[in-house]
Amino acid sequence: MRQYSVPARFAVGEHDHVAAVVYEHERNDPDYVIYQRLVDGAWTDVTCAQAANQIRSAALGLISLGVQAGDRVSIFSATCYEWAILDLAILSIGAVTVPIYETSSAEQVRWVLQDSEAVLVFAESDAHASIVTELTGELPALRRVLHISGSGPKALDQLVEAGASVDPAELTARLEALRAEDPATLIYTSGTTGRPKGCQLTHSNLLHEIRGTRECLPTLLCQGQRLLVFLPLAHVLARALTLSAFTSKVAVGFTSDIKNLLPLFVVFKPTVVVSVPRVFEKVYNTAEQNAANDGKGAIFKIAAQTAVDWSQAQDDGNPGLLLRAKHAVFDRLIYQKLRAALGGNCHAAVSGGAPLGARLGHFYRGVGVTIYEGYGLTETSAAITVNQIGGLKIGTVGKLLPGNSLRIADDGELLVRGGVVFTG
Repeated sequence: MRQYSVPARFAVGEHDHVAAVVYEHERNDPDYVIYQRLVDGAWTDVTCAQAANQIRSAALGLISLGVQAGDRVSIFSATCYEWAILDLAILSIGAVTVPIYETSSAEQVRWVLQDSEAVLVFAESDAHASIVTELTGELPALRRVLHISGSGPKALDQLVEAGASVDPAELTARLEALRAEDPATLIYTSGTTGRPKGCQLTHSNLLHEIRGTRECLPTLLCQGQRLLVFLPLAHVLARALTLSAFTSKVAVGFTSDIKNLLPLFVVFKPTVVVSVPRVFEKVYNTAEQNAANDGKGAIFKIAAQTAVDWSQAQDDGNPGLLLRAKHAVFDRLIYQKLRAALGGNCHAAVSGGAPLGARLGHFYRGVGVTIYEGYGLTETSAAITVNQIGGLKIGTVGKLLPGNSLRIADDGELLVRGGVVFTG
């Protein structure tokens, strides 16, 4: 049996919690742009002070609606700005966020809400709200459904109005009562072995993930970077990286409009993206097909192979003079255009959920967008291993996050222990 351990250079204290950073940013750098929000098709700045004010108002609104510490509150929505604000508001009052994918069936929604005993649901649209309201007879714990968008009053506006009469000291008391070991979220797995099962993650779990990924990817998760999140926030990977980005003062934008990603890339100009292999494969295949349609398929294939060869040469020593010259030529002819399609500033990406494939990883690094691949589960708060800055090995899932241990049993089973591992 082989065993590996990586000590953490950080600590999670007894009173630490995920929401604390919201109010730290507000105090220390109120005018810093922490989010960008799509409003009528344009990206609008949201400062730390503005975000904290919205989160505080939403939290007070939740208190006014009778949500107690430990209560489960569900977000049934695609990725959007409001998702992130509501999540941090829920965590601020000691309640537990229960995500539901926006594509879930009525039966899946019923099971998650019934099993979690959610007291409140934030539903994205009229259609999502309708699914929940039709199930209310089977959900004795559910007290209210609020619309994030749709035709009726908006959830954030309703929470602001409801919370106006609540003494802010009540929120302060909730924040001071939070402990690292308190539950933060209940995420239901895909249910490949039967009904979906709720995976409970604590504030400590999420903080170990946040601080561990920052330690491994310091130049990706730092002030000045820009992250466009388009994966479902109901998935632990997108959620954990969004929280890591917020903590690190990375400016974050949100969209669920996958069909129109390229125009959004051009305007938002991310420096970092988080995605799954099929998206990277689709970008490559689309570029290859477009080149073929323009009669430049042969040139693209040579350029792609040059990018792969150049990247592999970084690991094997140094590219020779001829390879460097070819790479420079194709950078002007093709690679710059590919980077421009991602907004022009994207230099890195994080990939998980499935194997990327070494050749594709080398291609992207050769083009100028290094992909850091990792491995993890909902039960490990997202990543348990990740390729790290200064230690990239394409074709692998990298090394352990700090603060964790891993054993490989004789039969190949992975056994993990550490700060990111769920409580049950």
